[in-house]
Amino acid sequence: MRQYSADLTPPWKKPTPVPEVAAEPGLVVEEPGTGFCGAVIRCEAGTVTLEDRFGKHRVFPMEPGGFLLEGRVVTLVRPSPGGPARPARTASGSVAVPGARARVARAGRIYVEGRHDAELVEKVWGDDLRIEGVVVEYLEGVDDLPSIVDSFAPGPDARLGVLVDHLVPGSKEWHIAQSVTSDHALVVGHPYIDIWEAVKPSSLGIGSWPRVPRGQDWKTGVCRALGWPENTGAAWQRILSGVRSYKDLEPELLGRVEELIDFVTA
Repeated sequence: MRQYSADLTPPWKKPTPVPEVAAEPGLVVEEPGTGFCGAVIRCEAGTVTLEDRFGKHRVFPMEPGGFLLEGRVVTLVRPSPGGPARPARTASGSVAVPGARARVARAGRIYVEGRHDAELVEKVWGDDLRIEGVVVEYLEGVDDLPSIVDSFAPGPDARLGVLVDHLVPGSKEWHIAQSVTSDHALVVGHPYIDIWEAVKPSSLGIGSWPRVPRGQDWKTGVCRALGWPENTGAAWQRILSGVRSYKDLEPELLGRVEELIDFVTA
């Protein structure tokens, strides 16, 4: 004879209890109602603040069964004092792997337009790229991109990703990118005239990137408008020093680099 509980609910029909998980800083969860996914950065009475990969913050109530952790419904609760330390993260926002060794370089590559692009990608994604065995090289422009891709001869085991500046419909760069047709090559880009603009102005202590008149060298014009010495090499070092992590970069660049890494390592 089957036994019933005091509330007359058959035990085989009782709902599965939702596990409680401490909202430790760095824990990545999803709020299913909005689809917002991010890492816990703050936990206060009844609420939790999440930060997504683009640095956007959202505050949510810690309701029972209110979040998904690796696809499972969980209830977030305040962590106990003296809980585990927040996991270390790389500049790209990935969880750092202590003592990880660089992987032997893949046959696949990521190409960027110039040295500044390569240095910025290295500063933010360098740890991730070494673990994945992805090498970044620069082209000094994209005018010869189709022939460069042909020479690389991308294939299933040697994928090629290319990051292009100022990739907007109708631009010269857009037409060049359209001529690359290999299934094993992916050309993506950001809308900025130069990689400098992909750094958030607030990270450099400026209000905005200045508009430079047509016909004038853009980098020199930026230095002039900002009152910096007209030394573009020194200006770039000043800009690069203001980048500490992915939070200092615009989402339009972040998404494209992540897309290239996923493509090359697939």
